[in-house]
Amino acid sequence: MSEVDIEWPWQYSFPPFFTLQPNPETRSKQVTAWKSLILTYCQKTKTYLIDVREATQFALFNNSTINRKLEHNVIISILSELQKTGNATPIDKGKNRWEIYWHTLEEWSSLIYEYISNRGMQNTVVTLYELVQGEDSTNEEFNGMQQDVLIKVLRALERERKCEVILDDDIQGVKFFLTVSILCV
Repeated sequence: MSEVDIEWPWQYSFPPFFTLQPNPETRSKQVTAWKSLILTYCQKTKTYLIDVREATQFALFNNSTINRKLEHNVIISILSELQKTGNATPIDKGKNRWEIYWHTLEEWSSLIYEYISNRGMQNTVVTLYELVQGEDSTNEEFNGMQQDVLIKVLRALERERKCEVILDDDIQGVKFFLTVSILCV
């Protein structure tokens, strides 16, 4: 995770924010605030992967100003809540490594397909590198997307029959299809 200037919410400077609260109503608000903070942080830093074992080394889960860290089990609990909304997925059985999606995979797939459609790039093959690292996508939110996440996003588009993912030794790319909407009057 790269550190950038983040505008931390007021709770981040409040020591109890780093301890799971026993009162159910307070805990619910706390978890909601943490979920929002994690997604905002990951979006601003373009972080797609959190390793819980290393998480307390980063400012997101460690406020050194007030000497507070969020415990591993609490981080996993909050990430599990993000999983329920499609914003996180554990990528190992121990739930130590998590992919984070500040947009759900379906939202990402819509953004990428809209980008392709707006540029008239249907029925052409685009390399994965070109899609997320190319000059044309520099100003797109998905620019710099981690390849494992990108493939999951493209698989969602593939299920909608909007593309075909090509993962051969020769090419790592995707062919987007032109979709036709039928308007019934």
